[in-house]
Amino acid sequence: MQVYAAPAAIASLLFAVSLLFAAGLLLAGRAGAEDGARVQDGGVPAVKVVTAEAAGAFETRSFFGRVRARETVDLSFEVGGRLEILDAVEGDRVDRGSPLARLDQAPFKRAVERAEVTLRQENRRFERAAKLMQSSAGSRVRLEDAETSRDLAAVALREARDDLEDATILAPFDGLVAERLTPNFTNVEPGRPILRLHDMSEVRVELDLPERLLIQAGDPAQIRFMVRMPDQDGAVAVRFVEFHAQTDRVGQSYIVTLAFPDAKSVFLVPGASVTVIAELPAPKAGLVLPASALLIGPERNASVLVLETSEGGLAGLAVLRRQPVDVRSRTGTRFLVTGLPEGAEVVAVGGHLLREGQAVRRYTRLVVEER
Repeated sequence: MQVYAAPAAIASLLFAVSLLFAAGLLLAGRAGAEDGARVQDGGVPAVKVVTAEAAGAFETRSFFGRVRARETVDLSFEVGGRLEILDAVEGDRVDRGSPLARLDQAPFKRAVERAEVTLRQENRRFERAAKLMQSSAGSRVRLEDAETSRDLAAVALREARDDLEDATILAPFDGLVAERLTPNFTNVEPGRPILRLHDMSEVRVELDLPERLLIQAGDPAQIRFMVRMPDQDGAVAVRFVEFHAQTDRVGQSYIVTLAFPDAKSVFLVPGASVTVIAELPAPKAGLVLPASALLIGPERNASVLVLETSEGGLAGLAVLRRQPVDVRSRTGTRFLVTGLPEGAEVVAVGGHLLREGQAVRRYTRLVVEER
């Protein structure tokens, strides 16, 4: 599906642009052309020429992007206690598995010791009940009760050991410490956030892609993205990850997520701004011309002045021919025309001051007349 600007809108835009070009570039060009005409050919105007070229394979657009982490999580303890060590400095990078915070270990170690003692006691009771059962001095019910008590003591020991392990927060991934949320030596409850950690195992970039460009591309995975970081000349190729398949209510845009191929090759923090360069597939039909080369008629129809070689005239002269064209534009700054052969020479600026059939000379350089 192709989305183009309305013909009336294009015509109005071209008319305004042509006036701006005529007010600046043409006046200088005509002055140089008239001076050159007096020296070279006695009054034949010189015109600046542009060649109609095929559109490139891609259209380049630039967007504002913002760096973000793969995930941002608030870490907390699964058990309660007194926060003894919070070994996490904001802004530091941490490796997966490194300790970040720890509760006072003494109560949890004592709980493990009690559970171990209880388990040993229940094991002895179970062994006595088993011997009595074998000698017919005890009942099976007593043996089963002893076995149940032993199993419960084993479960309690595992829970005590898990609580001891949960009293220490380890980094779940290679990350960046974003914020300390709880001060040291504070009694904390289970689930209370202790610190915020960015998952920097994959550095990502988000941008708002306008709706019309997404429709033009069809599939955002077909768009080639590059990221240019501040104070760096080159751009880094990034890959498409996903896009939020719901448009923004105000800007009619979709949030597109990109990712750097190597997270360790760049040092970026979440929230940093970057420039995202998107290369979108360009339409195959049409030739590229500047807005100043397009002429708008009274009925809002577009045309150009084409240079044709003058037969039987002076060498280097050409005759102007008006050629109607169809104009398309997706962005309002890039115009594609149909109705011209590729390589056609067209008056680049000031065509509204010329007429069809007029003889002109190609303007190639300024001519200085010495007196």
